[in-house]
Amino acid sequence: RAVLADTGSIGGSHSHEFHVLADSGEDAIVFSTESDFAANIEKAEAVPVSNATTSGSEQKQEVATPNTHSIDEVCKLLSISAAQTVKTLVVSVEDNDGNQTLKGLVVRGDHEVNEVKAQKILGLDTELTFATEKQILNQLKCPVGSLGPVNLSIPLIIDHSAAALTDFVCGANEEGKHLKGVNWQRDVPKFEVADLRTVSAGDPSPCGTGRLEIKRGIEVGHIFQLGTKYSEAMGAEVLDQNGKSVPMSMGCYGIGITRLPAAAIEQNHDADGIIWPASIAPYHFHILNLDSDNTETSSVVEDLEVFLKKEGIEFLI
Repeated sequence: RAVLADTGSIGGSHSHEFHVLADSGEDAIVFSTESDFAANIEKAEAVPVSNATTSGSEQKQEVATPNTHSIDEVCKLLSISAAQTVKTLVVSVEDNDGNQTLKGLVVRGDHEVNEVKAQKILGLDTELTFATEKQILNQLKCPVGSLGPVNLSIPLIIDHSAAALTDFVCGANEEGKHLKGVNWQRDVPKFEVADLRTVSAGDPSPCGTGRLEIKRGIEVGHIFQLGTKYSEAMGAEVLDQNGKSVPMSMGCYGIGITRLPAAAIEQNHDADGIIWPASIAPYHFHILNLDSDNTETSSVVEDLEVFLKKEGIEFLI
C-alpha cells in the first residue's frame, strides 16, 4: 500500500512509502474507512475540532492533588475524563548561537505529541529533544509531574484539540497541586495553535471522507519528490521549453532489500514454514540425492538436471 510519508532529512516536497501490511510491522499506518487516503502515522494530519478557542463558564480553582503525577492518577482523583485535561511537555531547542531555550508543547490528556510534527513546527533540523528534569527545575522552578500552561514563562504551542477545550484541568506548576476550570485566553493569553498530536483510531480522515483506522506495516520502499533542493545546490540545470536554463526537478527512491524477505514471509507461509513466491524463490526445485553412492539414484538426478536445464528451471542439487 502506498502511503503519504514525512520527507525527513532527505527533504523535498512530497514522499510516499510503500508498505506491506503485517501485524509484525514496525510502522503504524492510518487509512480512511471510506476513501483511498493512507498515510504514515507520523504524517497524518489531525483534523481540528475547532479553529478558535471558546470561553468557558467556570472560574479557575486550585485543588490539592497529592502524590499524583500522571494523567491517569489525576483523572482518578478528580473523577474526570482524560479528554478534559491537558498535559504540558517541555522541549529544549538550540538557537543559532548554540544557546538552549525551552518551549512548551500542550496536548489533550488522552492524546500524544507527534514528535515529527513538533520537529517541523519548531523548525528543527534534528530530532526533538525533551528537557531534563534538572533543566525544568532550574528554569521553571516546578516539578515535571505538575507542569501546566498557566503562567508558564516559556513560549507555548497548543494542539488544536487542546485549544478547543474549556474549563479544563492542568498542572498548577507547584508540587501536589492542579488547576480546575482553566480557560484559554483568559488564563493563558499567549500561545500558538498547531497540529501537534498523533492521530487516533476513529478520528475524522483528513481527506474529509470516513474515519481513520490504524494498521501495522513493513516499509519496503520509499519515493521522494525532491524538487530543486539538490539541483540548485549543485548547479544542475536543463533548458526548459522556452530555452531558459532552469534547475532540474529531481526524485529518488529506495527499496528495502532486507525487509522484502520478511514481508514476503509474513504473507507467504504455513504451519511448516516459508512458502517462497516463485518470483523471489532462490530455486524452484531442490533435489536431494539420499544415496550419492548409488549409481541408480545418481543417474536419476543427472537426468533431472538435464531436463530442468533444458526447461530453464532454476534448481539446486
